[in-house]
Amino acid sequence: MATSQVETVTTGADKAKLFAAVTIVLASVAGFYVLGKQGPLIQWGALVLGLVLAVVMFLTSEHGRQFMGFSRDAWREVKKVVWPTRKETLQMTGYVFAFVVLMALFLWLTDKTLEWVLYDLVLGWRK
Repeated sequence: MATSQVETVTTGADKAKLFAAVTIVLASVAGFYVLGKQGPLIQWGALVLGLVLAVVMFLTSEHGRQFMGFSRDAWREVKKVVWPTRKETLQMTGYVFAFVVLMALFLWLTDKTLEWVLYDLVLGWRK
């Protein structure tokens, strides 16, 4: 059975909502700097209010509804994940640390061996 993908057409109203959301974000950031002399409470209040308004505007558009649907589906999938226990996590962390130490020793020994071969045996340089 073939699955058909449904593509939604972006209307002019949705484009206007997205444009308004971007404009509100830019205006709230500009307002943050313009209101610098008014005090931090008004400055941050204008920024947060503008960002909240922009998010609400975005979520009312078709792209926002699709994003919310995707977020719900992603959260549903996260709930299905079988997370490791504390003991398993500590064991795997220990394995990683042990492997890192072994690789560090191996690379150090390889470096010192190549240094000895090249500088002492091949070139005859003494330190």
